[in-house]
Amino acid sequence: GPEEGHDALRRLADFVIEHQMPECRDAANPYAALLETATRRTAELIAQWQAVGFCHGVMNTDNMSVLGLTIDYGPYGFLDAFDPGHICNHSDEQGRYAYGRQPSVAFWNLHALAQALLPLIGESDDALAALEPYKTVFPRALMSRMRAKLGLATERDTDQALVDALMTRMAQDKVDFTIAFRRLSGFSTADDADNAAVRDVFIDREGFDAWARDYRDRLRAESSVDAERAVAMNRVNPKFVLRNHLAEQAIRQARGDDFSEVQRLLKVLERPFDEQPEHSAYADFPPDWAQHIEVSCSS
Repeated sequence: GPEEGHDALRRLADFVIEHQMPECRDAANPYAALLETATRRTAELIAQWQAVGFCHGVMNTDNMSVLGLTIDYGPYGFLDAFDPGHICNHSDEQGRYAYGRQPSVAFWNLHALAQALLPLIGESDDALAALEPYKTVFPRALMSRMRAKLGLATERDTDQALVDALMTRMAQDKVDFTIAFRRLSGFSTADDADNAAVRDVFIDREGFDAWARDYRDRLRAESSVDAERAVAMNRVNPKFVLRNHLAEQAIRQARGDDFSEVQRLLKVLERPFDEQPEHSAYADFPPDWAQHIEVSCSS
């Protein structure tokens, strides 16, 4: 009956608090504190996903962790061309879990968790209050990561507009997400710099130039040093991600009992931020055939 269900729920919640969230133990309402902790951790996690172009693909409530971990790696993938509407799971016909919708889906899932914990929390107002931090923690965490991706060491009110303008241009030109940010680390603030390496990934070069002027001014405003900034940016903008076509090639060989490519790829991906010039082919633009790869829950 319902009482037994609540008893099992309480045991589970107590276990989580005892082993994973001991700081919730002394809260006025430990179960509301558990929900708030899960909310904050989830907000931080989704900011991490968005910042590296990670698409989970199947964000059902049972594929979420109260610990704020990524679980159930099914039809996931990393963005190639930047597209906020990108759907990585070919079973997701409505685009419910599209890249740009992940933040709101996560918040919805937290509401479902709140509903499940309500018998323990007691007051729905307490549950809603525990969810509230998501609205500030997520955008703050994402903005902090985007600043790092742009090599900004300080905070300015105009930073959001600078980031938004870049993402809009990237979406318009379907720019490769990983390559664009990696090349941006080589950006020079010198007057005569053409910054061709990153400029060339955009179709609308003049549009990029307009953005680059604002970016250069912003970097100069904090006396940013090109060489130092490049090192910092390369620590947060991966050169290598597990692109679908790389996984596909490794899988094809493995099906023929040749696991050498799986091993090689794994080795490269263990150091995603390192230059590894001998493996630069793994950081190239995906081939045309890769655009048609679709993954599903059984992939």
